[in-house]
Amino acid sequence: MHPTVRRPLVLVLAAALALALLALAPASPARAATDEVYAPLDRPGPSLTVPREKLRDALTCHGDPTTGPTPVLLNPATSVTPEENFGATYVKAFNAQGRAWCWVTMPHNTLGDIQIAAEHLTYAVRTLHRRAGRDISVLGHSQGGMSIRWVLRFWPDTRAMIDDVIGVAPSNHGTTALAECVEGVTTCTPAVWQQRDEAAFMDALNSRSETIAGISYTVVYTRLDEVVTPNHSAAASSSSLRTGEGDITNVAIQDVCPTAASEHVLVGVTDPVAYALITDALDHRGPAEPARVDRSTCTQPVMPYFDATDPDTARLLLLQAAPKVATVPVPVLNIAGAPQVPAEPRLRCYVYADGC
Repeated sequence: MHPTVRRPLVLVLAAALALALLALAPASPARAATDEVYAPLDRPGPSLTVPREKLRDALTCHGDPTTGPTPVLLNPATSVTPEENFGATYVKAFNAQGRAWCWVTMPHNTLGDIQIAAEHLTYAVRTLHRRAGRDISVLGHSQGGMSIRWVLRFWPDTRAMIDDVIGVAPSNHGTTALAECVEGVTTCTPAVWQQRDEAAFMDALNSRSETIAGISYTVVYTRLDEVVTPNHSAAASSSSLRTGEGDITNVAIQDVCPTAASEHVLVGVTDPVAYALITDALDHRGPAEPARVDRSTCTQPVMPYFDATDPDTARLLLLQAAPKVATVPVPVLNIAGAPQVPAEPRLRCYVYADGC
């Protein structure tokens, strides 16, 4: 080998080895010390504080979960209802597949305290699992792809109930795109405060372990995400999961189809690559495997079952959801009736190792 070729190759190999060793290294002492502040992974979860009738009324289900493919619990993104998020696409797909599903309508269009939303989600997981008599899967978009992890983190009984956790553009490590929310200066909705990358909520969510053994995690994101940032590269992906003993696939739609152009909203609503990865995760043991996705998917403009000419579809996506989505990063203003608060909600006592 010519010397001018050998040296760059050595450098590349050295860099690769360094990255591999870094990935295998234990958590830093600082991270480990911070983790000790939070509840142990095996501590039983707290009792639910939301009245049972409210939890029951928030859950909508369709189909017989005891038969057919694995039933799915649908968890919506910030500011939208599950009907707006999934009704024109994934619900139609699951109905065609004979797959039972449930969804949760969160208080304040998922703009309220995520700790309250997590109680609704905990109830929904337990209820669907009991009705199905078998493991279920959870599919969430944005906040919905992240908040199920709060349930698994602090209500460990739910871990034996879930096969797949599938997050599309999930805010797993928060976002840097919410600089407008400044404590003592502006007011924002609780869920917006909690999804900042520097939020105490995010620190608690990712404490001790990001994933749980026995659960498959599929994270689908887009490098064009303008809401959950940064997501422009695999090394700096806010959505990606990296620690714990869960079986993890982190994949950008551009890893499958380099020209894929969906941003944060469309990747979770109509994107054909995301749909193919989600379907792959649901239909196979373990998380999605990008290599199994048919590359003809790259030529499809939208996912199957979505009909843009349907008047109900246009109303659903454009007239209802878009205005609320647009107000999410705007301080002081929201049109979903959520409270505006001057700071992040306090973490509940169950979050801490020593309580409050």
